[in-house]
Amino acid sequence: WATRSASRCYLINGPIYSPPRRSTILPGSMRPLTFIRTTLCWLALMPGLSLGQQSETFGPFELYYSVVNTTFLDPKIAANYGITRGEKRAILNLAVRENITNGSAGRAMVLKGRTWDLIQNQTLEFTEIREGEAIYYIAEFPFINEEWRFFEIDFRPEGADQTYTFQFKHQLYIN
Repeated sequence: WATRSASRCYLINGPIYSPPRRSTILPGSMRPLTFIRTTLCWLALMPGLSLGQQSETFGPFELYYSVVNTTFLDPKIAANYGITRGEKRAILNLAVRENITNGSAGRAMVLKGRTWDLIQNQTLEFTEIREGEAIYYIAEFPFINEEWRFFEIDFRPEGADQTYTFQFKHQLYIN
């Protein structure tokens, strides 16, 4: 007598038999490292796909932004910058660079912002961080799992003759 389950065959009063597992042999051009490299190249070339930090252009300035769960931060780094880690807490990270003749240069900026979802509304309090020539701004905020957060940022880069407004939305998850 034998009974069969999804991938195993059991013999009553006998040994358990498992059919051999199928293995896929990739052709030489599709070996794991080659496959991974090829996939990453295609992902990088796909328009509109964001893999972390994103940017938006405002005249000669490029505003870089990212939203990160605080649990992704190393506890020592978070403590060093006074960031409270938690599963329902995130940070908004902003930096602005001016496109100049020889490339680009980081700029300080004056900014204010707010974030909201369907339940909560919060004014963002930014902290300026300087590391060498890099200048960036972080603000902490709480979030609700799977809710969309909306952001509105008004910023004026050093040397700019106007204030720019930037809006975006981001969905956050507890990890």
